[in-house]
Amino acid sequence: MYSIKMHLRLLKTLSLVVVLSQFLMTANAHSNEKFTANECFEGVSRGIHKFNMGLDNALFKPIAKGYRSLPVPIRVGTSNAVENLRLLLTFSNNVLQGNWDRAGNTAGRFAINSTVGILGFLDPAAKMGFEKKSREDFGQTLAIWGSGSGCYFVLPVLGPTTTRDAVGLVGNTFLDPVYQITHNTEVLDRSYSEHNYYYYKGTDAVDFRSKNIESIDSLKNNSIDFYASVKSLYLQNRIQKIENEEVSNKAQDDSDWEEIDSQ
Repeated sequence: MYSIKMHLRLLKTLSLVVVLSQFLMTANAHSNEKFTANECFEGVSRGIHKFNMGLDNALFKPIAKGYRSLPVPIRVGTSNAVENLRLLLTFSNNVLQGNWDRAGNTAGRFAINSTVGILGFLDPAAKMGFEKKSREDFGQTLAIWGSGSGCYFVLPVLGPTTTRDAVGLVGNTFLDPVYQITHNTEVLDRSYSEHNYYYYKGTDAVDFRSKNIESIDSLKNNSIDFYASVKSLYLQNRIQKIENEEVSNKAQDDSDWEEIDSQ
């Protein structure tokens, strides 16, 4: 009974994602500006951005600093393990994009690191020729399929996004095997809390924030308009990811902006 309800919910959500993605493609059918985004609701977005910064200073940054105080082997192992789980979502989008070389590399990394690498805490795959590639998400997949970015705006906690990437956020949840496994487990025990999935996502966000304390502070201190700087950085980062370019700012790691809780 619960399994049937879960599948019905999944089908409804995926149907909504397909409809929205088709709308995005239609809306941008006569435009070559696939990688640009017009400002929408700037006043509201600036207010949300200010709220996010306050929340970051009060909560997320202190947590990130505390996380950074952990022994290096623990932090590196935790980061590797979370990144290993994130490969499952990347693989799904590799397949949807028809990028079979990257799909094979992603599958190889996951198989090796999940076994020889002790559930991903180690990264022997890199030494075996399976190099770490950029993450893939459903927003990137929609872009590959021809969808334009739509409007740029800021979400509470989640930070900057575009219409396409906001649709991608919904798709990411239901394409992610980690979500499906944790959700199905919690359906069976009738908790419906999704807490295991949120632990995984939260750990990923804290790990990213801890790696970028200095770089984000530097951007904030050296920007005349921090809001505009974040917007520019976000859009440039998305272009690089969609086109599978090398990320120029290695200090910012290679995580997705929608997973940063400090924007």
